Amino acid sequence: MKRTTDPTPDPTTDGTTGGTRAPRRQGARTRRGARRLRTALVALTAASGLLLTACNGGGHGGKASDSSYEGGPGGGTGGGGNGDTAPLPAPDGTRGADRQREGEQDDRRDIAPDPGHLSTFALDVDTASYGYARRTLSEGRLPDPSTIRPEEFVNSFRQDYERPDGDGFTVTVEGARVDGDRTDEDDWSLVRVGLATRSAGPEGDRPPAALTFVVDVSGSMAEPGRLDLARESLAALTDRLRDEDSMALVTFSDEAETVLPMTRLDGNRNEIREAVDTLEPARSTDLGAGVETGYETAVEGLREGATNRVVLISDALANTGDTDADTLLERIGESRREHGITLFGVGVGSDYGDALMERLADEGDGHTVYVSDEEEAREVFGEQLPRNVDLTARDAKAQVAFDPATVAEFRLVGYENRRVADEDFRDDDVDGGEVGPGHTVTALYAVRTRSGAPDGHLATATVRWLDPRSRAPREKSGSLEAEDLGDSVWNGGRGLAVAATAAYFADALRPDGRRHRALPGAPGLGELADRAAGLADRTGDRDVRDLAEAIRTADHLS
Repeated sequence: MKRTTDPTPDPTTDGTTGGTRAPRRQGARTRRGARRLRTALVALTAASGLLLTACNGGGHGGKASDSSYEGGPGGGTGGGGNGDTAPLPAPDGTRGADRQREGEQDDRRDIAPDPGHLSTFALDVDTASYGYARRTLSEGRLPDPSTIRPEEFVNSFRQDYERPDGDGFTVTVEGARVDGDRTDEDDWSLVRVGLATRSAGPEGDRPPAALTFVVDVSGSMAEPGRLDLARESLAALTDRLRDEDSMALVTFSDEAETVLPMTRLDGNRNEIREAVDTLEPARSTDLGAGVETGYETAVEGLREGATNRVVLISDALANTGDTDADTLLERIGESRREHGITLFGVGVGSDYGDALMERLADEGDGHTVYVSDEEEAREVFGEQLPRNVDLTARDAKAQVAFDPATVAEFRLVGYENRRVADEDFRDDDVDGGEVGPGHTVTALYAVRTRSGAPDGHLATATVRWLDPRSRAPREKSGSLEAEDLGDSVWNGGRGLAVAATAAYFADALRPDGRRHRALPGAPGLGELADRAAGLADRTGDRDVRDLAEAIRTADHLS
C-alpha cells in the first residue's frame, strides 16, 4: 500500500511572487544575496504542457496521495509518512557545504552519500530524445550517446496514475525489487515516482491561444520528412484550432521573414492555409534570425489572457548568422521573463541538432518533441496541441526525501539538466517546469535499502507548484514504505515494468563511465527486447510494441 502524508506549515513561504525569476544558464545556479547553485536548463512548457507527450491520456489505475496544500501566507511542507523518522523536504536555507547532494558531479561516485538523502528536480515532459533514437535506429544506426536522456525515454509512455479533479497533481510512489543475481550487491529496487495532472477537458474550457510558428525553410529542410511534415502539420492544426485562437507564421533560411502576422482563426482560415502553402525550401540556416523575428512577432501579437507561445519547427542545424547558443538563449530568456512567452520545439530530420533544440526549449520554459512521420505529426498538431494549450501548474518542482534509516544509497535516472539545489525547492524565484493538462511525469530511482532493515519508511515525494492564476504555492505528497516494495519489477504492474524497460534501454545506449554506469539488475538487450515484447502482448500496447522493436534493432546493431 502506498501511504500519503499531510504537508505541515512552512513559515518561510509568504505566498507572494514579487520579483523576477532567476534566469537559467547551463552549469550555474545563483542564490539571492548569497551563493546559490542554479538549476541548469530546467523548466518546460509554460502555459500548458502544450502538447505532446506520448504519456498524455491514461487511466486511473495508480494510487495517489490525498494530501494537499494550498499555499498562501504560511506556506507548507511535505511531511514524512512515518512519524519523526522520515526526512522532510529541505527548508529554505543551506544545508551545509559538506553535504553533497544527489546528482552533483563527483569523479569518485554517482550515488548520493549519507546524509544527503534529498533529490530535487524540475518537472520535465520532453520526449524528443526517445523519438529521435527510434528514428536513428530505423535507419540502421545507433544513436549518438550524447542525445540519450533517460527521463525522456521513461516519459514517452502512457502511465496509469490516478488524476486530480482540478489543477495540480496526484502523487504516486511505488517500487519493486530488481534481480539480485545481476548486481554486485543485494537489496536494490527501482522506485517510481509518478505525478499526474487532470485530463484535458473540452477545448472550449481553455483560454484562447496565440501561437507564433517559426518554420525552418533552409535547404536541409527539403529532405522528405522535414518541411513537408511542417506544412501538413500546420494545415491540420489550422483545422483544429478554435475561432478565438490566433496564429502567426515566421520563416527563416539565410534571413527571417514574417509571412503572416498574428491572425485570428475566425474568418481567416483560408488566408492562413494559403500562407502555409507558400512554405518552400530556400538556402542556409540562420536559426538566430528566425528565433529573434519569431519572438518579435509574438510580442507584437501578444494577447492578454491568452496562452502566448512560439513553436519552432526545425532540424536545428544552424550554419549561418549567429549560431552561438548562449546568445540565442539570452534572447529567449528575455522574452520569457518580460512577456511570459514560452517556446515549444518540434524536431525533424534524420540529421538533427538535438542539443541546441533542447537548450532553446529549456531556456524558453518549454519542451521538445521529435516528429519523424506523418502519423506522429498528425497526432501532435492535430490532436495533442489543440487539447493541451491550457496551463495546470507553473514552476513545478519535485523533491524526494529518502529515509536514511532505511535507504543506504540511491540514484535518480536521468534529469541531469533538470537538477535543482535542494534548498531551492521552496524558492519560487527559481524556475521549475510548466505543465499542462493530460500530462504525467515519471521519475525512476535505483534504491539500495540497508541490509537488515527490510521494513520502515522508504521515501516521501513532494511536488510544489504555483497556481497558474493566483501564483500561490501549492504542494502535494505521497510516500512509500519499504515493506510495500514488490518482489520483482517484472512481475508487478504494467507502469513500473514499462518505465524500467525504457530506463534500461536508455542506459544501454549511453557510454560506460563514471556518470553513466548500468542500472542495477540490467538485462542484456536481447532479454530486454523479449521482456518488452511480453509486456506488449499482455497489454496490447502499440507503443510498447514499438519499444520492443527498437530494442531488438539496437541489439542487432551493437
